[in-house]
Amino acid sequence: MTIEERDAMEQTEATNGDDRAVTLGGPRRELAPAGHWDWHIPTPFVQGWQLGRLVFVGGQLSADEHGEVIGRGDIEVQTRNVFENVTRVLAEGGATWADVVKLNTYYVFDGPPAEAQTYWEKMTRVRLEYLPAPGPAATAVRVAGLMYDGFLIEVEAIACVGSGASAVAADPERR
Repeated sequence: MTIEERDAMEQTEATNGDDRAVTLGGPRRELAPAGHWDWHIPTPFVQGWQLGRLVFVGGQLSADEHGEVIGRGDIEVQTRNVFENVTRVLAEGGATWADVVKLNTYYVFDGPPAEAQTYWEKMTRVRLEYLPAPGPAATAVRVAGLMYDGFLIEVEAIACVGSGASAVAADPERR
């Protein structure tokens, strides 16, 4: 069996005759928005990948085009900047926040335990500005640190183009 035949078979199995199913086949396309932040040293990592209707957004930080921290010490500024970075990668893959089906957020808080909830709420208020209802399956994990000191939040996402909140709301069978 050739690679092409295997890919066609897997695509048929994945869709199972359902036109709403996710297409897993097709070429992988790197997502690299112009002017986006980059690592300060050469790496093989990319900002995201598009595979059929799926868009995978790699961990986004609050960084400038040279990898330097933007909004040092300010969780709201960093959260907004990170979510704007995710927005750009999604758009490069033809997706919007309404298409996001999985969202992982990693955040740093090392203050007094009594302030942890307030900090999380400040971060989450900004996150909610971007997320339509119904939102994605989401996780927020408090971590000891990220790539470098100064980064307070990192977000990764998976989207399925055309599966957005408006499509779900319009079709009761998809709820």
